[in-house]
Amino acid sequence: MSPALQRLQRDTGLNPAWLWVEQGRELWQGASAGPSCASCHGPIEGMRRAAATHPRWHVGLGRPVTLMDQVRVCSTKRQGTTDGDVQRILSLTAALVAAADGVRIEPDPHPSMQPWATQGQALWHQRMGQLNLSCAQCHDQRAGQRLGGTRIPQGHDTGYPLYRMEWQTLGPLQRRLRGCMTGIRAEPFAPDADEWMALMVYMQRRSAGLPLEAGAVRP
Repeated sequence: MSPALQRLQRDTGLNPAWLWVEQGRELWQGASAGPSCASCHGPIEGMRRAAATHPRWHVGLGRPVTLMDQVRVCSTKRQGTTDGDVQRILSLTAALVAAADGVRIEPDPHPSMQPWATQGQALWHQRMGQLNLSCAQCHDQRAGQRLGGTRIPQGHDTGYPLYRMEWQTLGPLQRRLRGCMTGIRAEPFAPDADEWMALMVYMQRRSAGLPLEAGAVRP
């Protein structure tokens, strides 16, 4: 990140991601339908580990879930919201990540997570698209170099959902992964494909021990 973007991220008064964080905090305290998040979970500050431990295994669903997935499941079951209320889910998720600011990422050790991580690792190293590139070639081998005038990051998931200047809005990690795939001229997976989850589980393991960033901003 450039020094200017780093300063923007640190300034909660100017950082656009905090619009979603503040909205999420308000939603946490009082929902439009059904009980509030706080009525079940207490103050959002008490959820500091939630963002740092997702994706994690969901016994009821028999598969991993991201933090956004868990918020969506909780909202639809307890508050009667719909899956289409994306901005609400993004705001609540951003507020939970902000509550975990500085907490180190801790991958779920559940044995059922291992096949997903293995699949994600294979996808990370798989060449794709007309440019015949893999995630590893950019984010492992060429991290720190420049692509189109922008520094290539190491591909760590330390702040999603985050605000990207390119998007001019807040977005989840899956949106960024999809952008990477179209960037190398590959056909993206279907929106509900397991490949997205596998990649996110593996990326969480790559990011293990790194601190989460509240209100993350990227180019």
